[in-house]
Amino acid sequence: MLKLLLASRNAGKLREFAELLPGFTLVPWPADAPELPETGAFFQDNALQKAEGARAWWQAHGTEPVDAVLADDSGLCVDALWGGPGVLSARFAQDLASYTDRNRRLLAMLPEGADRAARFVCVLACVPLPGEPFTVSGAVEGTLAFAHRGSQGFGYDPIFLPDGYDQTFGELSSEIKHTLSHRARACTALLQKLHR
Repeated sequence: MLKLLLASRNAGKLREFAELLPGFTLVPWPADAPELPETGAFFQDNALQKAEGARAWWQAHGTEPVDAVLADDSGLCVDALWGGPGVLSARFAQDLASYTDRNRRLLAMLPEGADRAARFVCVLACVPLPGEPFTVSGAVEGTLAFAHRGSQGFGYDPIFLPDGYDQTFGELSSEIKHTLSHRARACTALLQKLHR
C-alpha cells in the first residue's frame, strides 16, 4: 500500500481524497509545516509548486517515510466571469468568513441573463520519492445554480449543477459526486498512471 503525503490542510479535500483513494495511506500536511506557494498562473503550476515544495520540506523535517507527495490545485471556472475565479478560487472574497457568503457574492457578480456555464477543474501533481514529478487532471462541466443549495461537499459545491443533474454538488450524495467530479476524474487518471 502506497503512503502519500497530501500537501493540504483542507479538511474537505482530505476527506474526499481518503474516499477516492481507498487503497492508499494519506499523511496530512502537518499543522506546524509552512504554507505552500500558489503563485502560478495555471492549475498545473500551482499543483507542482505545492508538491515540490512539500517534498523539499518533508525530506528535511518529515516524521515518517512516504512513497510520494500528492498536491492538487482546483477551482471553479465560470464562462461569464472570463474563466474566474479559476486559479484564484481559494482566495476569492477572502473578506467573507464563510463559503455560503462567498458563493452568494460570486452569484451576484453574474450579469442578469448571463450564460451560467461553468466547470470544476482539478490538477493533481504527484512527486515520487525518489522520482520525476507528473501531473494528471480532471474536469466536470455544468452550470451555476441561482442560489446556494445543499450542505454536502465544501467550497463552491452548493452552487454547481453538474451536467445531467438538477441537484448541486452540495445536494448530491458523495457516492454520486465521486462518480463524476473533477477530483474523482483526476484520481482515476492518477491511479491509471501509478498502476501502469
